[in-house]
Amino acid sequence: MARLKLRTLRELNDNDLESKLSELRADLLKLTIENSKGTLKKETGNMKWKKRDIARIHSILKERELAR
Repeated sequence: MARLKLRTLRELNDNDLESKLSELRADLLKLTIENSKGTLKKETGNMKWKKRDIARIHSILKERELAR
């Protein structure tokens, strides 16, 4: 999955953001398990970006919640 831009995330509605969030969490969990087993090779940098994308989505959802 490609890195997510803030502009494209803001265009999505809440349901799409929630589904994107669950996808990212599943991907991050898979990468974390592979890392703990020692089988993660070139994708170690992807963990950092997945965490940041998750944080971006949480921030957008919180902003929308406070705006209501």
